[in-house]
Amino acid sequence: MTGTTAPRRRGRWIERWDPEDEAFWKESGERIARRNLVYSVLSEHIGFSIWSLWSVMVLFMGPEYGIDPAGKFFLIATATCVGAFVRVPYTFAVARFGGRNWTVVSALMLLAPTVAAIVVMEPGTSYGTFLLVAALTGVGGGNFASSMTNINAFFPLRKKGWALGLNAGGGNIGVPVVQLAGLLVIATAGAGHPRLLLGAYIPLIVIAAVLAAARMDNLAPVRNDTGAVREALKDAHTWIMAFLYVGTFGSFIGYSFAFGLVLQTQFGRTPLQAASLTFVGPLLGSLIRPVGGALADRYGGARITLGTFVAMAAATGVVVFASQRASLPVFLVGFVALFVLSGLGNGSTYKMIPGIFQAKALARGMGGESAAAYGRRLSGASMGLIGAVGALGGLGINLVFREAFRTSGSGTTAFVTFLGFYALCCAVTWAVYLRRPVAVTAEAAEALPKPQLTSV
Repeated sequence: MTGTTAPRRRGRWIERWDPEDEAFWKESGERIARRNLVYSVLSEHIGFSIWSLWSVMVLFMGPEYGIDPAGKFFLIATATCVGAFVRVPYTFAVARFGGRNWTVVSALMLLAPTVAAIVVMEPGTSYGTFLLVAALTGVGGGNFASSMTNINAFFPLRKKGWALGLNAGGGNIGVPVVQLAGLLVIATAGAGHPRLLLGAYIPLIVIAAVLAAARMDNLAPVRNDTGAVREALKDAHTWIMAFLYVGTFGSFIGYSFAFGLVLQTQFGRTPLQAASLTFVGPLLGSLIRPVGGALADRYGGARITLGTFVAMAAATGVVVFASQRASLPVFLVGFVALFVLSGLGNGSTYKMIPGIFQAKALARGMGGESAAAYGRRLSGASMGLIGAVGALGGLGINLVFREAFRTSGSGTTAFVTFLGFYALCCAVTWAVYLRRPVAVTAEAAEALPKPQLTSV
């Protein structure tokens, strides 16, 4: 492998890409990878804003809309659900069409739910119509999967925690940004003008698509590999990591969508009061995600993930206490802590994925570029599946909240449920990835050296 990039085909294709080659990385690879990371973050950021749009739209929906809290929770759950399922095809679209090409297409697709919301967002619109438009915003959730799969291919293993954490964190910030924008509209124009917020995103979507077309690249070595998909589906670690990702990202997106509505329903906050608090947790959780990736790079993803789940269980206990005592200040402290911790866990879990498959390659006797290629192949195939299942955790959170408020008028029972789930996540993380000795595969039990999953 030479230290220069190879000739490209039309449409900004890079023919050869070897980020594990230090000479290649220093001479040209790092510069190209970082440039693609910047524009990937921009597109994913706007995608997250559109995906979480209905967490803000429900704050504009006063009594004149005729929708009760359970109905509003179901609107945001619908957006979460569709966003989870479209992550699977979005993951494979990168290999089929190219990362740069799909970023352009997926950005332009965000125009559909935004324009549709502008058309229907007024009292008198049927609930079924609102559900349909909320479902359309799910395409914004798909952007995460394609973006992470694309950036995973650009960076060497030693940089993946930082790069994937930054990519995901920059995207996640789209949630608090759209909530802040909604706060600005409510504070200045009032809750009767949701179209001001929606209209502001149309030029931003177009700008993201244009910049992706002009500045991003496709990687020719990234190809659809149905064998890798089948192998990832059969690998137990794909589903174990998907379960853990439910606890981290599922918590982040589920709480982000539900926070404002919980404040309105359980603590009687007005739309303006709720909007003025809603953005804080998602913002901090997004900003700290790269820190989770960087800590995982240094200390190991499994260690950081376990510590995160222990702390999330403790923070949930604080929220349960505050919910029972109807203490808004204590509730906010616990709830914001959950956002911060879920952000840390988001970064550490995504660092674990390539590390696990790299360790499996080493256990099979591979080395050097063959092990790195195997790790990229399997981790890229598994990321969409893991991301989709993780996002379904957000759906579960919104449905649990809906049931709790429908039956008791309080979210306390929902938080008790989440506490039990975090305890289970702690047990799984320790048992699978930290309890010694744990061989990567049964077949590798007699191999020397024996890479352990405790290193991921």
